[in-house]
Amino acid sequence: MPSGRALLIRNDVANLLRLAIPLSLAELGWMAMGVVDVIMVGKLPDSANAIGAASLGSALFYPFAVAAVGLFAGLDTLVSYAYGAGDHVEARRSLGSGLAIAGVVSPVAIAIILCSTPLLSILGVTTALRDDAVGFIRILVWSLPLLLVYACFRRFLQGIHCVKPITMAAISSNLVNALGNWVLIYGHWGAPAMGVRGSALSTCLARIYLVNFLFCAVWMRDHQAIRGLHASRKVVRQLLRLGVPAAATIGLEVGVFHTATVLAGVIGPVSLAAHTIVLNVAAVTYMLQLGLASATAVSVGRLRGTGDRAGAIRAGWTAVGIGVALEFLSVVLFLTLPRELARFYTSDVRVVEVCVSLFAIAAGFQIFDGMQTVATGALRGWGDTKSSMLWNLGAYWGVGLPIGWWLGFRRGWGVAGIWDGLWLALILTGIGLTTVLHFKTKGNTGR
Repeated sequence: MPSGRALLIRNDVANLLRLAIPLSLAELGWMAMGVVDVIMVGKLPDSANAIGAASLGSALFYPFAVAAVGLFAGLDTLVSYAYGAGDHVEARRSLGSGLAIAGVVSPVAIAIILCSTPLLSILGVTTALRDDAVGFIRILVWSLPLLLVYACFRRFLQGIHCVKPITMAAISSNLVNALGNWVLIYGHWGAPAMGVRGSALSTCLARIYLVNFLFCAVWMRDHQAIRGLHASRKVVRQLLRLGVPAAATIGLEVGVFHTATVLAGVIGPVSLAAHTIVLNVAAVTYMLQLGLASATAVSVGRLRGTGDRAGAIRAGWTAVGIGVALEFLSVVLFLTLPRELARFYTSDVRVVEVCVSLFAIAAGFQIFDGMQTVATGALRGWGDTKSSMLWNLGAYWGVGLPIGWWLGFRRGWGVAGIWDGLWLALILTGIGLTTVLHFKTKGNTGR
């Protein structure tokens, strides 16, 4: 017979996976849009240039977009805490406050993204790549308000443990995106062949569908959450107190990878295409961890709301263990099937060979990426979003990116040198954040 503690851990694993699997599928669904986009533009005549242009456009869009989405990172914490305490009115007030923030942030973020396009010229990106990337981003940027509204609806639903609609929305929106890509990139059904720009327009249409799907899900689950929408200054302040450091954390992490994308673009189209492919595959495994991190934040927040501090601590560490175990699988995949993974995206032999070396580097940081991602979720459940921000700032921007630039350009290692710098940053962040979580929970494992 298993001991009482073993039964508790088994229950924690079951509860986490019940919540994490749908959320991970939802994260994969969101990420799958980018994967499908890269694969489908990669079938255009100039594969390296097309993949590179979409990648550069994304490099300017997503750091700001994901940082803006990060402002709502505290929403599921507040909602789950309120529901755990039985205060449904406060949970609904959190949704209204989140939507109010989205309305203010959207035009500011759009303006910043559009004003950032001259950076490509300043950094010396070739004219062909630059023109296609700018055309891509000028369409994609209008999907930003949709992303922010989606983030609010999604975090409200996962905060009340209603996660199936999130998964269904993510899967079905990918079908909309894939069909839109087929029509708009290549010019089927009488539509103009828009190339890379068609991919951006298809993504916008898929996100319109996504928001409407989740709006209906919230309406069906809790009419009052929609009927009684209103913001509270107090809740807005709480969301910003949690969200601003979380947004900075996500922006710093995503931003450093997209800065690496721009640097790879300076090296050349082949390096940029290889970088994009490996980053695309690595991002798929990251999305699994991100779903687990969201489930961890909700579980820890709910248990704190019920007063079960020991359960909250146990749930956090159980999740970190699951995250590390999952990353072992990605390590094996990257080391054993690098060429097969690369050929799924492109038939360009030059790109495939560079991908092989980058997959080997990516395999070296997968375990630490899982540690830092899930630890960030656990800390968010405890209301701590500042620690992750500080570690991301120091490790990525203070250490990883400068060393990657030095190795890539000064030492002549090319795109592999850039990835070596990222490898070092992820190791530091993974160790640092799990250490922070250890000290936060030290000596409090008893019931």
